[in-house]
Amino acid sequence: MGPKTAPAFLSRKAIRWTAMLGLTAAYLQGGLNKLTDFHGAIAEMSHFGLHPQPVFAVLVILLELGASLMILTGIGRWLGALLLAGFTLMATFIALRFWEMPVGPDRFMAANAFFEHLGLVGGFLLIAWTDASSRTN
Repeated sequence: MGPKTAPAFLSRKAIRWTAMLGLTAAYLQGGLNKLTDFHGAIAEMSHFGLHPQPVFAVLVILLELGASLMILTGIGRWLGALLLAGFTLMATFIALRFWEMPVGPDRFMAANAFFEHLGLVGGFLLIAWTDASSRTN
């Protein structure tokens, strides 16, 4: 099934950009929240055992905002998508270790969030693949 068989509205740039905005929304929000509440960002790094906390907080802010903007502007889109895919995969294994939790609602919610994050990784890999393959054709 090639592009000529897809519904015409799916090829519109506004639809594709809106889809990319949806995928990056949590990272834009997270980066902006950390930027405006740097003490909260440091507390988050401490909660997950990342040291030195201020360095990790700055790196996460730069990554979340920078890679999201790369995707949305199309400047290095494939690289921004790979960066967010890798970041999301690492953060998921750090923050959502549901297999270490006792059976119950908290474990259930953490497991759901874990697999939802794997879906985000897949979405970012699709963006990277689509962008890279469109540049080689």
